[in-house]
Amino acid sequence: MNHNRPETLEHAPLGRESAYPEHYDAGLLYPIPRAANRAPLGIEEGRLPFVGEDEWHAFEVSWLNGRGKPLVAVARFRLPAESPNLIESKSWKLYLNSFNQTRFDNREQVIETLERDLAQAAGTPVAVELFDVDDAVLAVCRLPGECLDELDIEIDDYTPSAEHLEAGEEIVEETLYSHLLKSNCPVTGQPDWGSVLIRYRGPKLDREGLLRYLIGYRQHQDFHEHCVEHIFTDLMARAKPERLLVLARYVRRGGLDISPWRATPGERPPEPLRLARQ
Repeated sequence: MNHNRPETLEHAPLGRESAYPEHYDAGLLYPIPRAANRAPLGIEEGRLPFVGEDEWHAFEVSWLNGRGKPLVAVARFRLPAESPNLIESKSWKLYLNSFNQTRFDNREQVIETLERDLAQAAGTPVAVELFDVDDAVLAVCRLPGECLDELDIEIDDYTPSAEHLEAGEEIVEETLYSHLLKSNCPVTGQPDWGSVLIRYRGPKLDREGLLRYLIGYRQHQDFHEHCVEHIFTDLMARAKPERLLVLARYVRRGGLDISPWRATPGERPPEPLRLARQ
């Protein structure tokens, strides 16, 4: 595959029967341009209204050392939001599995190989870290802020509607979250479960309306990254906060979890942060 030519979903491995590779193959990575999904939100390439990253954790990473002994690790990847391409998740899993029977001299060589191949597919440098399975950095945390999920509201709309987002005149600084985020894969229709955190300073959001809006993604079909960008752009348009961070922590599927975040310049997500469902 030519990594310099972004692909569409037409030939993506997602939703197709795939033979798992036995040896290293960088050509398994399948880049998908972000621009097509951003255009309906009014987002222009080169003029992004946010900063952010797509943070991935891979729990099925293994390779052979120089003597043929298997080694295992947990990988963290940080793909910048300004990259022209995202990388389709199943292709990423197949690519990682191609390391399973491949010998590397040391861990640094594994990291260098991952950084090179992922950067070529994404069109921009990708940060790579490898952790031991028992590393404390992988400890489970809880989201900070106030949870919206106990609000007793009636729901009859399961498509995202920005009309639910309302803000008053009072200026506040608060962090809110919900574990009720669910969207569906745009290719297979499989459910993607997640938690979403919203930290902002600006006109106070109506909490019931915000929860209705977030639940509205329940039958929405889109990639994780684009759901977060959708939420960010709707909140900016409707509430006009001074500062905003939208972070989603999606449940692991196929040994991979993904946690995209988008924010106004200067905002960063809390770290470290990995939830029990991941």
